[in-house]
Amino acid sequence: MRLALAQLSPAAGAVERNRRRAREAVETAADRGVDLLALPELWDVGYFAFDAYERAAESVAGETLSELATLADEHDLALVAGTVVEGLAASAADGIDTPAEEGLANTAVVFDADGQRRATYRKHHLFGYESAEAQLLEPGEALPTAEIGGFTLGVTTCYDLRFPEQFRAMTDRGVTLVVVPSAWPYPRVEHWQTLPRSRAVENLAYVAAVNGVGTVADGDLLGRSTVYDPWGTTVAAAATEPTLITAEIDPERVTTVREEFTALDDRRSY
Repeated sequence: MRLALAQLSPAAGAVERNRRRAREAVETAADRGVDLLALPELWDVGYFAFDAYERAAESVAGETLSELATLADEHDLALVAGTVVEGLAASAADGIDTPAEEGLANTAVVFDADGQRRATYRKHHLFGYESAEAQLLEPGEALPTAEIGGFTLGVTTCYDLRFPEQFRAMTDRGVTLVVVPSAWPYPRVEHWQTLPRSRAVENLAYVAAVNGVGTVADGDLLGRSTVYDPWGTTVAAAATEPTLITAEIDPERVTTVREEFTALDDRRSY
């Protein structure tokens, strides 16, 4: 399967501009024969544009994600639609299960190549360090999966990378590919380069960490989107400019590594 990560540079609060760039990323991916495309965290509004969250919020069935679903169908590619600001009341009104009846969430949606919504993931761990996220958003509770291209796909978001127990729970649900939409800022470059690789090594799974770049309000995103294989080897990596990188990934690689190196079978409970 050909996977692509779209390392976008969102403009703070400029939803229409950011939507245009997401559309362009889908079209570029389609031209390159991509099977699965992933967008970064809060590409719609820009992570640090906290004052714009309420204005940008939509239902999961709203205009922004519906447009991406249509593009996925038209271009015959699956899509991890990064994350967007979800208005929980709007989603509930559309008949979508939500963790709260009101408020906002940092939400990723997985669409298959027919544009059908296969999973909705709301960020579990909300960042509080020099960030308003924990005050503005409601945490998610579910760990959904989707069958895409022979993989059992799971999604986490950015700060979730620091909590390995979440990834282990996903492994217990059969996940073989984890996509991690992120808005990881400077100066924590070493953390960004270590944590996704560690999650891949620990769980003998592919981990695809797609980050943003550029300055959003008071934050500078460090880019460096990377795909790691189940051995922790870098398959594809970006630098610090807007770009789209591709990687060939194979579900059989996960099976082979897990059969040859049986660390997951040697776990003990404490």
